[in-house]
Amino acid sequence: MTLKKGRTAIIAFIIICIIVAGYFLVIEIKKSRYPKEYEEYVVKYSNECNVPQEIVYAVIYCESGFNKDAVSPDGAIGLMQIIPDTYDWLSRIIGESYAEGDIYIPENNIKYGVSYLAYLYKRFGNWDTAVAGYNAGHGKVSEWLSDSRYSDDGVILKKIPYKETDNYVVKVKKVKKIYIELYFNENTSSERK
Repeated sequence: MTLKKGRTAIIAFIIICIIVAGYFLVIEIKKSRYPKEYEEYVVKYSNECNVPQEIVYAVIYCESGFNKDAVSPDGAIGLMQIIPDTYDWLSRIIGESYAEGDIYIPENNIKYGVSYLAYLYKRFGNWDTAVAGYNAGHGKVSEWLSDSRYSDDGVILKKIPYKETDNYVVKVKKVKKIYIELYFNENTSSERK
């Protein structure tokens, strides 16, 4: 090998190493922006309730940005931004007693948020509709599904009349896709088709 060919090979190798390192750096930066915090609870309750982990992470990301102490102007609390009345209602369905302050405990907040997502999926049979229900309330979504302006089949919303809910569903879908790309893959995604 000539000296010139050897230098060219070394330069090419260095460039390839820089590109590969850059790719992995970008992935790590993206993972820090889209973390899997509270993984123990997400895995536990997503498995118990049959809710895809990527949907749980997307909801937590969109609701609170993983801030366990988050409180919305509407009074939604914790990682999954649960309204106290919904928490109380879910505690009765689950058969547990509800103590003030329990809603702030990350494990409880995730357990109840995932339970609510499971309830919504069972009720509506579609994740986009369930996510709309998580944001707007299941009663409101039921009204939309029974209105031909918003649904042709009573299962899938073709239009969401609340701009906030429409934006929320779009954002959750986008973040869910990012979680699949970073931590799962299209073939092993736990989402039901």
